[in-house]
Amino acid sequence: MAAKENNSSGAGDPARTLELLWRDGSAAPAGRRGPRQGLTVDAVVDAALALADGGGLDALTMRAVAQALGVTPMTLYTYVPGKAELLDLMLDAVFLRMDRPPFGPDEPWRARVAAIADANRALFPRHPWLVELRIVRAPLGPGVMNKYEYELAAFEGLGLDDVARDSALTYVLGFVQSGARAELDARAVERESAMSDGEWWDAHEPLLARALDESRFPLATRVGEAAAVAYNGLYDAAHAYRFGLARVLDGLAALGARAE
Repeated sequence: MAAKENNSSGAGDPARTLELLWRDGSAAPAGRRGPRQGLTVDAVVDAALALADGGGLDALTMRAVAQALGVTPMTLYTYVPGKAELLDLMLDAVFLRMDRPPFGPDEPWRARVAAIADANRALFPRHPWLVELRIVRAPLGPGVMNKYEYELAAFEGLGLDDVARDSALTYVLGFVQSGARAELDARAVERESAMSDGEWWDAHEPLLARALDESRFPLATRVGEAAAVAYNGLYDAAHAYRFGLARVLDGLAALGARAE
């Protein structure tokens, strides 16, 4: 049985990864230039992103990237030493390119935090592989650092100390990622079944009506039916996100009040 690939951030050679992350955008570093003079590390990252965005991390192999660029795998390895380092480069590139509109001087913290949550949520439909990547040791490249600096500023005025501010950001981003994973899973089920939630519910309603005993589960039946009507199905990702984000912000407001 083949070993499962380690799709984790920070799994490559730290020194080589940092060297690549903070490159100047030119071709391969001195002493590592491949035979094809026009190729750059940025071009390698862009090709890898296209593959992963279209087919997930299973579609991302060094051979596939080399084929997309019209070079041999050995040539590719002169620019990026392996998939582990490439994943860090891809993640940092995504973070570097994401929208970061400036916060207004009088903008309330709730609006700022909601804005960073929205910006992170928008990443997942464009790059679904992000939910597959285990981001624990995030690469300390320009994308990660600029994102962290920007997002920490959203909590200004909430009265949190530095550790609480970092924890609050982690909490918000964790909520967004969890919701994104659920939404992508729901889309996958819909795609694989060729049925929307509403269509599935309509098709199976007679069976469910026989299986569910309203007298035994009165609360579940009443609430479930009300939710199904409201969502036009079993699940509404947009509603779940809006409801959850409001509760996250309420919790942070209470945390800020205790810190005062």
